[in-house]
Amino acid sequence: MDVAPIGEDGTLHRWAETRKGEGLPQSPLSFRVGFGYDIHRLVPGRPLLLAGIEIPFDRGLLGHSDGDAVSHAICDAALGAVGLGDIGAQFSDRDPKWKGVSGSELLERTRALIGERGARFHQIDVTVVAEAPRLAPHRDLMIERLRALTGTELVSVKARTNEGLGPVGEGQAIQVYAVVLLELAGG
Repeated sequence: MDVAPIGEDGTLHRWAETRKGEGLPQSPLSFRVGFGYDIHRLVPGRPLLLAGIEIPFDRGLLGHSDGDAVSHAICDAALGAVGLGDIGAQFSDRDPKWKGVSGSELLERTRALIGERGARFHQIDVTVVAEAPRLAPHRDLMIERLRALTGTELVSVKARTNEGLGPVGEGQAIQVYAVVLLELAGG
């Protein structure tokens, strides 16, 4: 496959394979990259929701919505990639209609918003930073849920600790980093 790093319009293009000597490749696909981040404080009395699933734990993430930092970071990345700002611009925590809303619903709404811009999820890469609980036993379920919510098979979820450093390392919070690659229809 031939790759042109940046097209004349400033977008990344992936070109269909061509035979040697046939000139320029046909049907470029345009992509957009987005980066997202979220952090929430762990508190007693709330369920721990990550990537749309409940993780057994004695505390959950504090937030205006359900506190699903994985879904929120992905929303931030996708919205930024198509120029729609961040999760707060689209789903303000000052608006009571978003109080308690699930991260899954925000991700579905984000998928619709980027769809209106002619984009779809192509790949998602997430890193969850938490001292506890251990997320490895839940990783496959988290990936399957994110695949269902976003419509892409290319989903990676990684878990790391913060080596005891800072609020995350002290078990007071969970932070999430997300990178998304969006494919634009029609190049």
